[in-house]
This record gives sequence, structure tokens and C-alpha cells, in this order.
Amino acid sequence: MTAAAGSFYDPVNGDFEAVDGEPLPIALARRLRRRRQTMVLAAASHVINIGLLALFAAAGTISGTLIAAFAICATCKVAIFAAISESGLSDRWKDHFLTGPYTAATCALMLAFIYAAPTVAVVFLCTFFIIVNVIAFRAGPQRGAIACTIMAGSVAALYLITDLPIVLPASTPLERIATLLTFAATLARIMFINIFASRLRDNLYRRSAALETAYKRIEELAEVDELTGALNRRSIMQQLDHEVSRCRQNGVACSVALIDLDLFKQINDKFGHLTGDEVLRTFAISIFANIRDADRFGRFGGEEFLLVLPDTPHDSAARMLDRLRAIIATLDWSAFSEGLTVTISVGVTTLRENETSESLLARADLALYAAKERGRNRIATA
Repeated sequence: MTAAAGSFYDPVNGDFEAVDGEPLPIALARRLRRRRQTMVLAAASHVINIGLLALFAAAGTISGTLIAAFAICATCKVAIFAAISESGLSDRWKDHFLTGPYTAATCALMLAFIYAAPTVAVVFLCTFFIIVNVIAFRAGPQRGAIACTIMAGSVAALYLITDLPIVLPASTPLERIATLLTFAATLARIMFINIFASRLRDNLYRRSAALETAYKRIEELAEVDELTGALNRRSIMQQLDHEVSRCRQNGVACSVALIDLDLFKQINDKFGHLTGDEVLRTFAISIFANIRDADRFGRFGGEEFLLVLPDTPHDSAARMLDRLRAIIATLDWSAFSEGLTVTISVGVTTLRENETSESLLARADLALYAAKERGRNRIATA
């Protein structure tokens, strides 16, 4: 775990915890928090190693002087990197979690004490296993292979050049216990790393799912009118262009209807804007409840709405809109405010051969104007 925990946040490949648009002070505070956690885990791993060395010292395998030397070196190493982290100096570096330098320093420390105390080299060699385990989680195949090759090569070179004995202390019962505890502690730390990595992956998965949900919501808000739930003007115009193109290509009818809530300004003035909002929302719900899944309904602007009816001939569209008009007129609007009534005027038209969306809408607008001129609460066709 020495240097290992930091490898989960290998910034050489980027700070994967970064959030788009995150203020710099928050990002720096989060990084510092993660570096502190890494330093605590590194110090804890060194304490475990010191404890194992103390057992071997009790068994007479090594002297207490070697333990003191390792404790001083490990403490100085952690203190130096902690000081760099706390100073914020590493925030200017690409590897702001100090993963590479810390791993290199830890490997150098282990090699030095393998050479100084070959009889208990098992303690320091097991630290290499822990580091390799963590690198396997975070580094890519190429970088991981390079790191493992360097570590394995450095240990091999040390043993080949110096003829150090490769032994497992087992001369006395206490030595055997210390050796077994070394392996047990190594397995426990590797298991901890695996659990830590699993929880980290779970957190990242949940964050990814939450972000995906948020992005979908943003996309919906970008397409949908927040008050009524109908498509907004940009989206309904895109749908209109799409359906006009599709129906023209397939040689089928496409009708559109411009719908206006009659005298809506007077409703706002007399009953208030909150009531006006409820009228718009209830009107939209009523339309959605009485159109087909293939139909497209959007807020064109203010109290004016556009209904796109693909694969619908003119007569069918006119009958459908007259039915919708009757439904709106017969709703009990007094539930919102005493004396409130709501009606709609509708302009209906059907796509002509080689006609554009703009021309189709213009004719629907003329038909809507005609419906209003004729007294409202009616449909007119063009």
C-alpha cells in the first residue's frame, strides 16, 4: 500500500475525479484531501512493515538498529512528500498526486533494505507485490508492463550482482511466525486494495449513472417547454421539418394545426398569472391525452401551440382538431377559478406537393387568423 493507494489516482492519465466546470479552489481542496488519504495509507503500510521487522528482531534475526534505520528512512520519505503535498507545489505538476515519484522512492527504499538486511528481505519484497497489484489496477498495459519490468529487473540485478541469499527465516518458531505474518499482512493489504478499488469503481459507476441521468434531464429541458411539457419552439420546428421531409419522400399526407388559446391575456389579467399557468398546463395535458404517439405537439410561443399530424389527410385532421376543440371547451375550468372558461381557435392545413415547412406554417397561420376573425372557439382550414 506504500505508494500503492496513490496509483488509483494516477494523474498522468488525468484526474478522473475532476468535474467539468468545477471551481479551482474546490478542485485543489479535493486533490489535497486525496493526497492526505494516500499519505495516511502509506504511513500505515510502513508501520505494518516496522511491526513485522520488530518480530524478526525479537527472534534474533536482525538488530534493533536496522528497525530504527528503516523507521527513520520511511518517516523522512513520507514527511517529504507530505510537505510537498501540503505546500500545494505539486498542483502545478501534471502528476499532482505524486504517484510516480512516490512509487520510485518507495521502490528505492525497499531495494536499499533488501541489500542491508537480506535475511528479512521477504518483508521488503512483499511490498513490491503490493505496489505491482495497485499498478495493475490503474496503469495501462504498456505503462504497467514497463513499471513491472523495471521493478523485477532491479530486484534481479540486486541479487545477481551482490549474490544476496534468498531465504525465508524459519530457524525458530518465532521466525516462522514472523514469516507467516509477513505473508498474511501482505495478503491483507492486497485484499484491502482490491476492496478499495471495487468501492472506487462502484462510486465511479454511480457517479457516471448520475451524470448520465443529469445529461438526459438537460437534454429534455433543452427540448421541452418546462411549464407545459410540450416540445419547445426549436424542437417542434425540427420535428415539423423532419415529418414534412419524410411524408413528402414517402408520398403520404402530413397535416399541421396552429392552436391558440382564446383571449388568454384576459385570463391572465382577470384571474392572475398562476391561474394562467395552470390553464396552459391543463390544456397541454388534455392535448397529450387525446393525440397519437406519432403526433408531435409543441409550444410555438406564448399561448400558441403547434400540432404536427404525420400520415394524416386534411379531413381527418380537421375532424380530430374539432374534437380537441370540443374537449377543451367542455372541461370544468371553474375548478381553477370561479367563472373561468377556456376555448381554442385552430388553423388546420395539409402539406401540398413540393411545399416547404415555412409555407405550410404560413397557411396554417392564415387559417388560425380566419378562425379568430369568425368569432373564435372554432377551427378553420386552408
